[in-house]
Amino acid sequence: QVQLVESGGGLVQAGGSLKVSCAASGRTFSSYAMGWFRQAPGKEREFVAGISGSGITTYYADSVKGRFTISRDNAKNTVYLQMNSLKPEDTAVYYCAGRRLHFIVTIRNEYDYWGQGTQVTVSS
Repeated sequence: QVQLVESGGGLVQAGGSLKVSCAASGRTFSSYAMGWFRQAPGKEREFVAGISGSGITTYYADSVKGRFTISRDNAKNTVYLQMNSLKPEDTAVYYCAGRRLHFIVTIRNEYDYWGQGTQVTVSS
């Protein structure tokens, strides 16, 4: 069983930056594709960014492309989401997710493991 623990959320002004992290347990982290999802109040959980097991391939939702960067450090079993030029509409609970295959997918139900989420609030 893999456990995912997010950290780094908080309150930031519009235009600012924030970096959230997700630490994973287990010895096969590098074989898992990882993703970040977010869920705003009253909305469905949506895909934000994904990264392959090797870290070579990344994929972003159009709404965050050019502003967010996903990365991973397999030696530390950690995946990151650097968020720049934040907007109030980025306000949400951000969830880390992992799947037992190395390639990226954007579908929520394709992920096997989930963290508890971390709140990101962007003030205008």
